[in-house]
Amino acid sequence: MKIVALDAFTANPGDLSWSALEKLGELVLYDRTPAELTIERSQNAEAILTNKVIVDAAVIDALPKLKYIGVLATGTNVVDLPHARSKGIVVTNIPRYSTESVVQTVFAHILNLAVQLSPNTEAVHKGEWVSSPDFSFSKGKLTELYGKRLGIVGLGTIGNRVAQVGAAFGMNVVAYGPHLSIGGRYGEVDAVSLEQLFRVSDIVSLHCPLTAATRNLVNKELLANVKEGMWLINTGRGPLLNEQDVADALKTGRLGGLGADVLSTEPPQADNPLLAAPNCYITPHNAWASQEARVRLIQIATDNLKAFIENKPINVVN
Repeated sequence: MKIVALDAFTANPGDLSWSALEKLGELVLYDRTPAELTIERSQNAEAILTNKVIVDAAVIDALPKLKYIGVLATGTNVVDLPHARSKGIVVTNIPRYSTESVVQTVFAHILNLAVQLSPNTEAVHKGEWVSSPDFSFSKGKLTELYGKRLGIVGLGTIGNRVAQVGAAFGMNVVAYGPHLSIGGRYGEVDAVSLEQLFRVSDIVSLHCPLTAATRNLVNKELLANVKEGMWLINTGRGPLLNEQDVADALKTGRLGGLGADVLSTEPPQADNPLLAAPNCYITPHNAWASQEARVRLIQIATDNLKAFIENKPINVVN
């Protein structure tokens, strides 16, 4: 079996091994693949692995030997799933490999806003503590998480873990999700409507998938009624935000801070409004990328392909 990995670098920039996958066939690795080379590089492959390289109907139709597409991530919007299914091609993903890594990034952003970590560290390195007349000072308002209300949009695997950690901090947790009954109680989490969640929460963290219904979910209409100074955390997908509306809310103080690991276009355009917005902290879509998570990713990717070869496919998404 010829196996082609189209964008292998982010999963394994050289610190891990592909040896387990190499045992399953002829493995060809490309660090990155531009769209115009996807078909050429995938010729004669029975299996291709992709993280962010688009595998649409045109690509699928150009690869008659293709039997398997392994997405090296949880989200599968890079593959035309119905078309793959119509061609008898199995598509798998990697579920639950990065949950703990993403959760710790969520709280890294929350804690950064709570203790003003970045501004205070920057001030120290600029010499402001050296020249201070006092033994202690703070850049910005320091906030205690205990007793604050944490709103979670999407109470799936990651959302549930965020809820557990929030509860451990002594936060009151509410959640919204299409499968939650408003007014219901889920463990220590109260289910509310989306509008109520944004209205009553001190912090909102997004953990819903990107769909037609959730694109631009956070916009000026939703933000018009939020608690003044609310913090927004997005480790889900960039297009969940209308970025101009969020930037405007940061400028007016309607939002007190944004912690984001994702943007609508990645890498971002230089004119992305969030790059110049105040109280906005952005990490480069690496919440998933701890070494431990990437080890799990490669192991699950190997298990998925091995199960397919043995005609016992697992983690099938189409």
